[in-house]
Amino acid sequence: MKIGRVIIDIASSLVDNVFDYLLPSEDISVGSRVLVPFGKITKEGYLIEITSNTEYDPSKLKTIISAIDTFPIIQPDQLELAKFMKRKFNTGMCDALRLFLPSELRLGRVKELVKTECFIKDETKAKEYLLTVRKNSLNQISAINYLLEHGSENLTILNKKFNSASIKKLINNEIISTKAVTVRRTPYKTYQDFCNNNITLTLTQQSVVDRITNENNVYLLHGVTGSGKTEVYMHCMQNMIDKNKTGIMLVPEISLTPQVLMNFRSRFGNNVAILHSGLSMGERFDEWQRILFGEAKIVIGARSAIFAPLKNIGLIVIDEEHDNSYNSDSNPRYSTIEVAKERARLSGASLVLGSATPSLVSYHNAMTGNYQLLEMKERINKKELPPLKIIDMGGEILSGNTGIFSNALKSALIKTVKEKNQAMLFINRRGFASFLMCKKCGWVAKCNDCDVSLVLHKYEKSLKCHYCGNRYKIFTECPECGNSELSTGAIGTERVVKELNELLPNVSVARMDNDTTKTKDAHLKILSDFRSGKTQILVGTQMIAKGHDFPSVTLVGIIDADVSLYQSSYSSSEQTFELITQVAGRAGRADKAGEIYLQTYVPRHYVYKLASFYDYTAFYKKEINLRQVTMYPPFTKIIRILFTSESEELAKEAARVYYEQVRNLQNQYEDSFVYLGVMRSPIGRIQNKYRLQILIRLKPNKEEEITKKLFELSSTIKKSNTTVFVEINPQNLS
Repeated sequence: MKIGRVIIDIASSLVDNVFDYLLPSEDISVGSRVLVPFGKITKEGYLIEITSNTEYDPSKLKTIISAIDTFPIIQPDQLELAKFMKRKFNTGMCDALRLFLPSELRLGRVKELVKTECFIKDETKAKEYLLTVRKNSLNQISAINYLLEHGSENLTILNKKFNSASIKKLINNEIISTKAVTVRRTPYKTYQDFCNNNITLTLTQQSVVDRITNENNVYLLHGVTGSGKTEVYMHCMQNMIDKNKTGIMLVPEISLTPQVLMNFRSRFGNNVAILHSGLSMGERFDEWQRILFGEAKIVIGARSAIFAPLKNIGLIVIDEEHDNSYNSDSNPRYSTIEVAKERARLSGASLVLGSATPSLVSYHNAMTGNYQLLEMKERINKKELPPLKIIDMGGEILSGNTGIFSNALKSALIKTVKEKNQAMLFINRRGFASFLMCKKCGWVAKCNDCDVSLVLHKYEKSLKCHYCGNRYKIFTECPECGNSELSTGAIGTERVVKELNELLPNVSVARMDNDTTKTKDAHLKILSDFRSGKTQILVGTQMIAKGHDFPSVTLVGIIDADVSLYQSSYSSSEQTFELITQVAGRAGRADKAGEIYLQTYVPRHYVYKLASFYDYTAFYKKEINLRQVTMYPPFTKIIRILFTSESEELAKEAARVYYEQVRNLQNQYEDSFVYLGVMRSPIGRIQNKYRLQILIRLKPNKEEEITKKLFELSSTIKKSNTTVFVEINPQNLS
C-alpha cells in the first residue's frame, strides 16, 4: 500500500499541513500536481512524498483522484528548497511551492499557443496545378510559389498576404496541407543584438573567472562601476554551458532585465530564457516551459527567477546584491540571497554576489571568511571615476537661488545639452510633491485607508496613496478652514521634469519611475529612446541608478541626496552611500569624461565625503564600527513580528498575548536578547488594516534556537481576522 503525502493548494496557515491520501493505480511521481477530495470539495494539491507509512487508519484515507499534469512540475531540489524556506523564514509550504510555478498555470488561465502551419502537400502536384490554374488567379499562384520557396508559413500570415479565399481553395484542392504547431511566445524578440562577442578579458577579469569556475563557493565580487562585471558573468556562464551545466542571473529591477537579456542573447542565443512579472501571461508560461524542458540553459530575471525549474545548476549570479528589492517584504517573506545560497548548496553550484557597493552584511561575511572576496578595482576604460561635486543647497538659498537646481547644475545641464551629450537626473521620490498642506491651519491631505499623507501627481491630476493606490481629486482649498493657499512638500520626479522643461524648453526629457512604467514594455521604450539619443535628459528614481550603460551620458545630477539619508532605518547611511555611488557610476562610462553634482543641505556629512572619493573601504570601516557599538546587523539579528487586523483591538490583543510569551523567552535566554519592545508600526494603518509590531534584537549565540521558537509562537495565533508575520532583518520597518 502506497501513501501520497499532499500539500493542499490553499494559502492559509489553518490548512498548511501535510495530508495523507491513498495513491491511485495510475503512476504518479513526487512533484506532481494532483486533484484530491478535500472535505466536501475537490482541490488541487502538490504530492511531496510517497511512503508506505501513515499515522491514520488506512481504511479511512481518501484516494488521490488524478494527476493534473503528465509529468512532475516541481523538481526534487525545489521541494527541498521549499522545506528550507519553511524552516528559515516560517513560510507556508503552499506559499513556497507556488513560487515555483507560473500563477497562470496554477489558476488555469493560460495554455500552449497553437497555430496552424501551412505547407505544400505534394510538390509535383503543386507545379502541375500552376500550369492548369487560370492566369488571373494571381493570389493562388503567388501563394504556391511562396510556399515552394519558404517551405511553410503560418495560416494567418498566408491569409493576409494572399487572400483567405484563395488559401481556402488551395487547401480544399489538397495543394496546401495544414498542421497544428505549438508556438513559443518570446519576450523582447525584436531586441537587436549589440554585444561584442570577441572581447578579450583583462588579467583581473580572467583571474576572477578562473576562481569562480574552478571552485564551488560563495563569492563576493566587489567591482567598481564600469569594471566589466557583466563580461565576467558571461564568461563564467559560457564555462558552465561547456560543462553541460546551467545558470541563473538575477538583477534587482525589471527595467534592467532587457538590457542584460540583449547582452546574453547575443552571446548565447536561444539558450537564454527570461522570467519576471513584467511579461505577459503567455510569455511567462512559455519561458517557464522552455526552462523546464531543458530548451534554455541560462535564466535571467528579477528575484522570482531564483525559483526557475532549471536542472544541473552550476552557477547563480546575483548582480547588485546590495539592493533591497532582493528581500520580499510581502507574503511569502524571504531573502533571495539566503534562498540562492541554499539552492547553490543543493545543486553543488557557485554563487556570485556582485556589486560596486556590497551590503555591509555581505562585506562583513567576506572579511570574516564566510564568503570568498574577489575585487576589480579599475574601470575597463582605465579612466578614473568621474569627479563628484558636493553642492550646498543651504548656501544656494542664502545667495538668492530658491529653485530646485543649483547654479552649478544649471550651467552643467546647459553645457551638456549644447555639446549634444546626455544627462541623468536622480531623485528617489516620484510624483510632483510629497504632500499637500494648508498654510493657515496645517491640514494635510491624507489617505482614508492608510495613516500616510497623499502625494501630489499633477500630470495625472490626482492625489495618490503610495501604499494602497487610492486616488483622490486635488484640493483647491482646505476642507477644514476653506483657505485657498495650499503649500506642497518635497519635490518628486514630476516636478523635476516640469522645471527642466522651463529651463531647457527645446530639449527632450523623459521620466522613469513607477508611474511611467506601469504598461508592458514601458521600461524598454524609455531606455531605448534614451540610448538612441531621441531623449537627451532622463529623470528617474532608483530605477535609473543601477546597471545601465549609456556611452553618451556625461552628466549625472543627484537632486536631493538627503531623501534616503534621514529615513528611520539603521541602514539609511548605507543605502545613501550605495545609491550615490551607483547613480554616479552612470557617467563617463565610455570615451567621454563625466561629472556628478550632488545637491544636499548637509554637505559635511561623512557619507557624502566618502562617496565623493568612492571610498567604499573607508565607509565600511566607519559604518561597521557604528553597527558594532550600537549592536545592529551583522552583529545582531533583528526580528519583527507584525500584527495586522481590520480591528485595532484585535491587533492589540494578539500583540499583547504574543509579547507576554516572548517575555518568557527573554527570561530563558537573557544573555541573547539585546532589545525587546512592542509598539504601533510607524505607519499605523495600511489598506484599512491596523498594524502593531514587536521588535527584537538577538545576539548570534542562540539566535536560530530562539527564532525557531518565535516561529512556533506565531503559529499558535490562528485567527482569520488577525494576521501575524515574523520577519528576519526586515529592510523596511515602516
